[in-house]
Amino acid sequence: MRRFAILGNRAMSQGKLPLNDMAGGAGRMDVLVRALMAGLLTSHGIRHDTEIILHLMGGPGPSRRIKFVGSLLKGVHAEERAVAGQIAKVIKEPTPARGHWTERSSGIFDSGGDIHHTLSEWEDVNVVCLDANAPRLWMSEEELPIDGNPHSMFEGEHGNFTISGMDIGFVLSDDKPLSDELSDNLLARSLGSEWLQGHMAIAVCHFLLDQGMPLNLGQS
Repeated sequence: MRRFAILGNRAMSQGKLPLNDMAGGAGRMDVLVRALMAGLLTSHGIRHDTEIILHLMGGPGPSRRIKFVGSLLKGVHAEERAVAGQIAKVIKEPTPARGHWTERSSGIFDSGGDIHHTLSEWEDVNVVCLDANAPRLWMSEEELPIDGNPHSMFEGEHGNFTISGMDIGFVLSDDKPLSDELSDNLLARSLGSEWLQGHMAIAVCHFLLDQGMPLNLGQS
């Protein structure tokens, strides 16, 4: 399973989402929407072996998490406003208790809590904090495989499928950096020396995983 935890430091967690002002009034919700789309959508479908958790930390009220499970999603289209509309439906509802997931629609789950709750749920997952100043995510001196051998994959359709391979999670933020407390306690890896936008970083992660590049996950 591929998992992505995306932190929205100013993203609104409750109320009526201003779809015409996602970059301003919604607290850079546009960044989260683009990251969500890059994580879940392919050219002609949805990645069934991927989960995305958006962390809405900008209030009003307590922090909130929205989880999108690719294997269960229905009715999500490759258009930013439509995806934002799915988020808007969720944040109209009262925030559930921390650690308790409520299914709002097919494949979309809602919970209170923050990144620490997510990391505790990912206890058995290889977790990587993306940081341009850290060692590379892929192993040095490795060449791109001629034939892809994905690190994770799925077989079957909704309600009758299996997911196999590596269980890996990535933590990345919006336009604000991760806190020192968080980054210091996670395995940090880079995708190169340039700081990429979140949706671009997610696309690179998927590419490396799709091709089966050997990953540098040892403690440094």
